[in-house]
Amino acid sequence: MQNQIGSDALPPKTCTIDRLITVKPDIEKVLLGQKTATRRNGRYADVGEIMTLEGHEFVIDKVYSQSLGELTDENAKQEGYSNVEEYKQSILSSHPGMPWLPQMRVWVHEFSPGKKK
Repeated sequence: MQNQIGSDALPPKTCTIDRLITVKPDIEKVLLGQKTATRRNGRYADVGEIMTLEGHEFVIDKVYSQSLGELTDENAKQEGYSNVEEYKQSILSSHPGMPWLPQMRVWVHEFSPGKKK
């Protein structure tokens, strides 16, 4: 179950939106429309905030907390992967030594295309 939190009840951001998506393959997935969400350990954006990637704007539509155990294949597809296992292996290869704990909570940032600058 996802815990949708009203934007007035969100905790303070732990980083800035310009650090939300920085890995080149992920940027390419966003630009191709294959990635419409990203999960991070902290909260990087507010609803309505604009993320700019290579001159293209993306609007943050939803921000909420989710446990890794709640991830579905549909969530993995939002991330640009075929299923949860493929997404999990990608995350673990990017973060050596990180455990994949079902109870670990992450912040989900869902976004949609805005306009090209």
